[in-house]
Amino acid sequence: MQLSSLPPRETLTVARTLLGAAERFGENEALVMDGVHLTYRELLLAARRRAGGLLALGLQPGDHFGLLMPNCLEYLLLFHACAMVGIRPVHLNSRYKAEDLRYVIRDSDIRFLVTSARQREFADFEDMLRELYPELAGWQYGQPLSIAAAPRLEGLFQLDVAADHPWGAVGNLLGEAVDPPAYNRDPEQIALIMYTSGTTAEPKACLLSHRALEGAGHALAERFRMQADDRFWDPLPFFHMSTMLPMACCRASGATFIGVGHFEPGPAVQEIVTEQATVLFPSFPTLTNALFTHPDFSPEALHKVRLVNNVGPPDLLRRFAAQLPGAVHVTAYGLTEAGGVIAFNELDDTLDQRVETSGRPMLGSEVRIVDAETGEVCAQGGVGEIQIRGETLFSGYHNDAKKTGEVFADGGWLRSGDLGALDADGRIRYLGRLKDMLKVGGENVAAVEIESFLCTLPGVRVAQVISVPDNHLMEVAAAFIELAPDAVLSAEDVVRACLGRIASYKIPRYVYFVAEWPMSATKIQKFRLREQVHSADRIELAKYR
Repeated sequence: MQLSSLPPRETLTVARTLLGAAERFGENEALVMDGVHLTYRELLLAARRRAGGLLALGLQPGDHFGLLMPNCLEYLLLFHACAMVGIRPVHLNSRYKAEDLRYVIRDSDIRFLVTSARQREFADFEDMLRELYPELAGWQYGQPLSIAAAPRLEGLFQLDVAADHPWGAVGNLLGEAVDPPAYNRDPEQIALIMYTSGTTAEPKACLLSHRALEGAGHALAERFRMQADDRFWDPLPFFHMSTMLPMACCRASGATFIGVGHFEPGPAVQEIVTEQATVLFPSFPTLTNALFTHPDFSPEALHKVRLVNNVGPPDLLRRFAAQLPGAVHVTAYGLTEAGGVIAFNELDDTLDQRVETSGRPMLGSEVRIVDAETGEVCAQGGVGEIQIRGETLFSGYHNDAKKTGEVFADGGWLRSGDLGALDADGRIRYLGRLKDMLKVGGENVAAVEIESFLCTLPGVRVAQVISVPDNHLMEVAAAFIELAPDAVLSAEDVVRACLGRIASYKIPRYVYFVAEWPMSATKIQKFRLREQVHSADRIELAKYR
């Protein structure tokens, strides 16, 4: 695979990359989804047909087209169709509740919205939309639509319903076989609109250009040494950059993207084996734990896997690496505003480097560390805010110039809001969100330090730490812990295990055990955890001494 045979990265668009892949890797499988295997030529043809259908609706380049669906093949085809002809696909979180949905549909200026009746047991979008918009009572496709709370919305489609369903005019979406539309060739046009994943209460609509998306995909293909025979298994939601970026990586390299409709660990292990996946991208401990601890999981069965990506505390990453020792395990650093991910470990990094750092910035990105109080650039090893500059940065927040201006420093540096440092070779050491920095009795403590230690305790699957205001110490740590199925551990056990092994000011004063985490797309919502802390639960260390 020669990435250099493509046009320069900064001139690429989704259409140009897909056209190039269809020419060079036409019979390679591009997508595996819902039991369907599509080659790159078949993907190109299917996307062209849907692009023709979208244009026939009257959509123009620059218009916004909403995707509110669970992971499915049609989602991916419509995304490629939009991006090919300059329509902006708006990726809506399929876990949104009614009020979240009301906000983003209005905020994003969607003209047409497509949804699906698939996986109704998890989310019934039709009922939710009818509840939100009384104007939909009796409405069917083809009639004028006027909704006060969504003034730009002109029409709805629903997939996976009977042909006579009032929103079921799917033929209008699929289009006919048409001559190639005028493919978008402007890398500065917006390839997708992705809402921030909601670890805070205010999601923002990030505008990602073709330059940003395809540049990041190219860089990932280079970092992972992707070849056309690689098969990239990714169970994450399509409304998240953790799938959009890997798909861009596969387009650049001719590799196969294997999507997952709904993650369940047993079927996931079977699919990885059956599809002979070579790259696994579970990425988040909640999924990886479920996968690696399932009875059907075995390193021997997954012998074709060469690479696994995870994000988490160092000791947890060491545990994952030991569970599948035949693969290289890497971690990453990034955020939606920077094109998803700007750093992965290099495959030749040592295990220590791969669990303690997120690797060096990929081609096209640069990083500096800035003291959050003084604004001065930190010396090597100094801890401060991670700031990013490069070709994969987003183009701003939709309709919000003020917030866009607030996240950029002089010189085009993006303020990440993340705490970190750079080692002597420029590898990023992520230390958590700036707001996750605890100030315990005057001592600075990164939440990730405590999380990493707690993950070494027998029986602990996942640990998350937040700061809690304290009358005596300004702030103290509260730990939320998910245990392995057969593990038995009490709050007292956790505190005793910490004594003498970590500094006393780092020991959690609150310990809670959880079976389920409050999630956004793929991230645990720490602000929801704070709602569960009660002052009566405070642990006094003195009684354990």
